[in-house]
Amino acid sequence: MNKADKRILLISNSTLHGSSYLDHAEKEIRDFLRDAKSILFVPYALFDRDEYAAMAAERFQRMGYDLTSVHAAADPLEAVNNTDAIFIGGGNTFRLLKTLYEAQVLEPIRQRVANGMPYIGSSAGSNVAGPTIKTTNDMPIVEPPSFDALGLVPFQISPHYLDPDPNSTHMGETQEDRIVEFHEENDTPVAGLREGAMARIENGVTVLKGVNGARIFRRNEDPVEMKTGMQLDQLLWP
Repeated sequence: MNKADKRILLISNSTLHGSSYLDHAEKEIRDFLRDAKSILFVPYALFDRDEYAAMAAERFQRMGYDLTSVHAAADPLEAVNNTDAIFIGGGNTFRLLKTLYEAQVLEPIRQRVANGMPYIGSSAGSNVAGPTIKTTNDMPIVEPPSFDALGLVPFQISPHYLDPDPNSTHMGETQEDRIVEFHEENDTPVAGLREGAMARIENGVTVLKGVNGARIFRRNEDPVEMKTGMQLDQLLWP
């Protein structure tokens, strides 16, 4: 898959504190989608797909886009192959990936993105864009056939990234601790996207967008702090 052909927007979270659904990402989504008309929504990460799809359709309609949901399509494969862009929403990553396998749309989505179809993921939808879902924050409420995901990018996403709080009395693992554990067993770089942060891949370049920045984790290396506007390719791509 040619990196230069990929158009991918990975959003840490769908709702930022103090705003409504996708408000913080609207400007970036509009700029990213350009002249796309039809958006295919994947609501598999939540239990009530009808309600989730209705909320997404209303929000995208206000942005000027026609959004339909893959769960309502008679043929999910046909729906994937006939949309201008795809948006996979947040929720439980294990449920999302399991249903993507069941609907047999993982490979069709990969192929469409390889051919330049815009892909937007939020939270769990960003998780599944990586090679695996091993850095998700979610509980395994269901068991997918594999942890292997879409592999649209060669790095893992850790959305909703929270920095360790030195004043906290909580004795459990921090998100950084969990990523360090991941790197005890795996080599893949991890992008810890804070709330409000987004990674945009376009024209062969990966740029950090949004607010609050990110931390990039690589095996046997100290985490690297990245600010909005910085390019991430040297740290995340082979």
